[in-house]
Amino acid sequence: MNSKPETRAFEAEVSQVLHLVTHSLYSHKEIFLRELISNASDACDKLRFAALSDASLTGDDAELRIEIVADKDARTLTIRDNGIGMTREEVIENIGTIARSGTRRFLESLSGDSRKDTQLIGQFGVGFYSAFIVADRVTLVTRKAGAAAGDGVRWESGGSGEYTLEAVDAPERGTSVTLHLKEDETEFLDNWKLRELITRYSDHVAFPIRLPKMEDGKPTAGFETVNHAAALWTRAKSELTDEDYQGFYKSLAHDYNDALAWTHNRVEGSQSYTLLLYVPEKPPFDAVFTGRDERKGLKLYIRRVFIMDASEQLLPSYLRFVRGVVDSDDLPLNVSREILQDNRLVAQIRAACVKRTLDLLEKLAKDEPEKFAQFTNAFGNVLKEGIAEDGANRERIAKLLRFASTASDGDAKTVSLDDYIGRMQAGQDAIWYVTADSFAAAKSSPLIEGLRAKGVEVLLLGDRIDEWMIGYLGEYGGKKLRNAAKGELDAADGAEKERREKAAAEARPLLDRLAAMLGDRVAEVRVSDRLTESPSCIVLGEYDMALHMQRLLREAGHDVPDSKPILEINPAHPLVQRLAGSWIAAGAMRDESP
Repeated sequence: MNSKPETRAFEAEVSQVLHLVTHSLYSHKEIFLRELISNASDACDKLRFAALSDASLTGDDAELRIEIVADKDARTLTIRDNGIGMTREEVIENIGTIARSGTRRFLESLSGDSRKDTQLIGQFGVGFYSAFIVADRVTLVTRKAGAAAGDGVRWESGGSGEYTLEAVDAPERGTSVTLHLKEDETEFLDNWKLRELITRYSDHVAFPIRLPKMEDGKPTAGFETVNHAAALWTRAKSELTDEDYQGFYKSLAHDYNDALAWTHNRVEGSQSYTLLLYVPEKPPFDAVFTGRDERKGLKLYIRRVFIMDASEQLLPSYLRFVRGVVDSDDLPLNVSREILQDNRLVAQIRAACVKRTLDLLEKLAKDEPEKFAQFTNAFGNVLKEGIAEDGANRERIAKLLRFASTASDGDAKTVSLDDYIGRMQAGQDAIWYVTADSFAAAKSSPLIEGLRAKGVEVLLLGDRIDEWMIGYLGEYGGKKLRNAAKGELDAADGAEKERREKAAAEARPLLDRLAAMLGDRVAEVRVSDRLTESPSCIVLGEYDMALHMQRLLREAGHDVPDSKPILEINPAHPLVQRLAGSWIAAGAMRDESP
């Protein structure tokens, strides 16, 4: 029995999003169909999983499907599924809000460029609202699987500031979304246009997508399936084209950009499973806000039954940019999140996901350096986390990292550690680096003047994560990594060492005077073998925490171990010589005074 409609206001922020969707986000407007089909597919996936433990949920309608019907006379387009459906509370929660508490962040991310902003559709929980790009009114009718026919819910909105909600009779479970199309959107009432869009965007969907059968341009009784209705990852690689893989990626990741690379593997043996893993071209939108411990993007299936988003269980956090599908033949279908975390077979699949991803990145670095440079710009800092998190693969990860250096042009991070080692001078036994707040600060650091003067290449680490990461790396390729801001630099030869000792002896009065003035604020004052152009610098002992790391920890509110810096001076610098001369003159005047 129908009830009186209840009118409810959208949250204020949702109203802003709806206005933007309706009036600004017009590029690629046909994408609304992909988003609504993806929602319907998710609903079918959820019901298929729920029915494993309660077969009564599907009743006598076990064939899950998606049907799309265009009514030219009424100017409506309806996308309906017989999936899990929603209760009234779920409608309010899922449809009455956009991305829940993330709506403000969505709004803040908008640039004002409609072509760019439209790419956010589907990436922040606004896929349903893309319907308002082509419709001036949307009606949703839904009934939860297992609920009575009288527990149906109708939601309707004109895309303004409010929506209506009422209880209705719904004879069938599932969800039906009806778009009342705008005057200039008649193309989406054409079955051939719909067929073309389904083939382009949703051909891979693992449930039948059906359109009414047509004769002489008019619908007849019955439906026909227009997609492959088979999970793409189950098909042989020889059957698939790059376009197939890219189309599946875009729907899976809700991304307008192509994937940068992918790997598709079927493992047979004591454990059988399929992996289809993608590296995005650009950081997925949700990666900006999603925490390290709340990750999605890798979907777990068991014998083609969707189980859960399993990125946290199947990928370490430093590979959280990966998107894809894992389909296992061996995991129990009733697997829960807790069992999944402790399951031995899951550990094997996780190891395989890591190995295949690193294999893919290594191949990209070797065969397609331009694409790999694109990857490094997008995800290089995320990958650096693996140096600390994944000791077993530390050497492989380090091989993939790229850094700016004194031998690279501009700020392009195109230098690998192998590149560095290949250019090392005869007798050089360390990889030198310096950390700073930015590339420009690292490049202009006085701490590397002496090394540069000797022709020694120095890695310029200007990202916030670098100091933390390098502390876990220690060495690479048998070469120790040394911080140019710590300890004493090794003299090149005996003559260099003799020159430094002579300079220190000549500057002894100045060194003693500075040490006396600074007192216990410094551990030592000494002549520098680092400086060639600057008058002085602050350095630390070999095992002290770097100043850059101390600053980062203080900013984060952490305690920092006490350590005293070392003041190094360049006695050849005019400023230092002038200072020494003035002190000597002042001392002579005091000696001569009566």
